[in-house]
Amino acid sequence: MAERLRRGDKDAVREGSDIVRVIGEHVALKAKGREYVGLCPFHDDHNPSMSVVPHKQIFHCFVCGAGGDVFSFVQRYHSMEFREALEFLAARAGIELERATPEKQEGGGVSSGELIGANKAALEFFAAILRHPEHGRSARELIARRGISEEMVGAFGLGAAPAMWDGLVQTIAGKGLDERAFAEAGLLKDRESGGRYDLLRGRLVFPIRDQIGRVIAFGGRRIDDGEEPKYLNSPETRVFRKSRSLYGLDRASRAIQRERVAVVVEGYLDVIACHQAGFPNAVATLGTALTPEHGAVLRRLCETVVLVFDSDEAGGRAAERATEVFFAEPLDVKIVTLEGAKDPDEMLKSEGGSERFAAALEAAPDLLSYRFGRVQGRLAGAGPSALARAVEDELTELVRLGLNEQPPLRRRLVLRSIASITGVDERTIARATPAGRGSARKGEPAVRERTTPEEELLGCVLVSPELYAGLHGGERDLLGAERYATRPMQRIARLVHEIASESGCPDLAGVLAASDEVEVHEAAVSLARRVERETDRNEERLHAHWEQCLLEVRRRGAAGEIEHKKDAASRLARVRRARDELGPDWRAYPRRGGAS
Repeated sequence: MAERLRRGDKDAVREGSDIVRVIGEHVALKAKGREYVGLCPFHDDHNPSMSVVPHKQIFHCFVCGAGGDVFSFVQRYHSMEFREALEFLAARAGIELERATPEKQEGGGVSSGELIGANKAALEFFAAILRHPEHGRSARELIARRGISEEMVGAFGLGAAPAMWDGLVQTIAGKGLDERAFAEAGLLKDRESGGRYDLLRGRLVFPIRDQIGRVIAFGGRRIDDGEEPKYLNSPETRVFRKSRSLYGLDRASRAIQRERVAVVVEGYLDVIACHQAGFPNAVATLGTALTPEHGAVLRRLCETVVLVFDSDEAGGRAAERATEVFFAEPLDVKIVTLEGAKDPDEMLKSEGGSERFAAALEAAPDLLSYRFGRVQGRLAGAGPSALARAVEDELTELVRLGLNEQPPLRRRLVLRSIASITGVDERTIARATPAGRGSARKGEPAVRERTTPEEELLGCVLVSPELYAGLHGGERDLLGAERYATRPMQRIARLVHEIASESGCPDLAGVLAASDEVEVHEAAVSLARRVERETDRNEERLHAHWEQCLLEVRRRGAAGEIEHKKDAASRLARVRRARDELGPDWRAYPRRGGAS
C-alpha cells in the first residue's frame, strides 16, 4: 500500500510538472518544430545539443547522452536524491505528499537532504536573532546604515549571528537536533577540548541559495569593524561549491532569462543594492574569481553578461582575468568599471545613482575593447614597435584562450573587432594571429560506443511496445536481462518484461515511470531517441530495423549454439581418448575434487 501511494505521488507530480517549464527555469530554451532546444547543462556545451520533447515529457542530449524525464533532470541538475526531487517538484506544483522518513547516507553519514535541513534550521535561528530586541540590535543598525529596505531583508532572508560562541549550539540542543549535520554543513566547528562552537558570531548573515531556492550555505559580514575577517563564508560541502554558486541567482534567474542579460557584481551588498534599485538580474560570485563553471551557468540562461568591477586596480585585474573565463564562451561580454564610486552599492545609494548605473551598463565596452583599451592605456606615448609587440602578445593570448577553436563566423567577427579597435586592417590582424589550437577549451564529450543488436531491440520496444507483444514466449528470452553487459540495460530489460507481464505498456514512458534511477532514465531515453533517428520515426523503417536486429540476434545465438555443440563434442572426444590411454583401470583414476 505504501508503494502504491508513493507511485501515485510520483504520477501526480509528473502530471503537474511540465518538463518544458521546469527545464526552462534552469536553461534558456528555443522552440524548434515540435521540440525545444537548449545548451546541455551536463557537459561543456557551446552549441545547443539538448532537446526537450513536450509530447513525451522527456529531454535528451545527443552529445553526452544525458536524458530522462522531469525527475531525472532535477536529480542530475541539483544533485538530489529521488525523494528530494519529488518533494521539490511537488512543492512547485502545489501537491501535498505522503510523509517519508529521510534517506540516510550510505555508511551512516549525513545525507544531502539532512545538510539542507540543517541549513534551513539555521536560517530560522539567524532570522529570529535579527528580530531579537537585544541580540539583533547591532545587525539591524548596520542594515539601516547600509540603506537596506525591509522588503530586501525579507526577500534575501537576512539574519544575524549573536556575539556568543554557542548561540546556535544551544538552540540545536534545545530542539533535540543532531549536531552532526550542522557540523558537516560548516555551521559548527570542533573544539580541541571537545564539543563544538558556532562558526558565525557577531555578524550580519546572508543565506546563500541554489537556483531553486534551497539554502546551501551562509555568508557573514562583520558588525564590529575590529573583527577579522570582514566576510566569512561557509566551507564547501556536498551541496555547496563556490566555483559554481552565484549569490542571488534564485531571485535573479527569471529576470536574467527575460532580459537575456546577467549583471555580475562582486558582493552580497552590491546584489541587494541592485535588486533594491530595480536591477533584478544581478548576481555575485562568492569570494572567488569567476570560474568556467560560473560561465557555464550563465550561458545557459542568457546571451549577454555585464561584469561590474570596483574602480580600483584590483577591479581592473579582475576584469582582465574575466577574459580567461568568458572569451571562448558563446556570450556577449561587457565590462563596467564604475567611475565616481567604489562599488555598485555606493553608486546606487548616491543621488541619481540608479540613472548613472543604468547608463554605465548601457555604455559598457565589450570584452575585447576593454582589454585592448587597457593595453593602449599602458602604452600611451609608446612607439609603433611597442604597440605592435603588445598587439601580437594579445593575439597570442587569445589563441591560447581558444580563438582558433571558434566557429569560422565568430572567429572572423572577433578579428574584425580587433582590427576596428586597434586601427589595423583586418587582413594584417589575420596574418599576425598565430596558428595553433587553444588550451582553454576542451573538446566535446567522446561519442558513445555503438549499441549492440540486443540493445537496438530494447530501443525498438521502447518506441513501439507492440513489437514485444508480437514475440512468441521463447523469443522474449532474446531480450533477457542476462544478454546485456551494463546494469542500466539489464534494469531496462527487466522492467520491459515486468511491465508487459502486468498487462502494462513497456514503452519509454512506462519504463521511466517504473524507475527512479537517473542512469536507467538516461540509458532508456538514449536508446529510444537513437532508434527514432535511425528510422526517421517511420513505422515501416522501424519494423524493418526490428526484423533486421532480430535476425542478427538469432543468427548470433545459432552460431553460439553451434560452437557450444562443437565444444561439447571436443570435450567428449578428449574424455574418450583419456579412457583409452588408461585402459581397464580408468575407473580407479582420481576424479576432479579428489574423489576416487
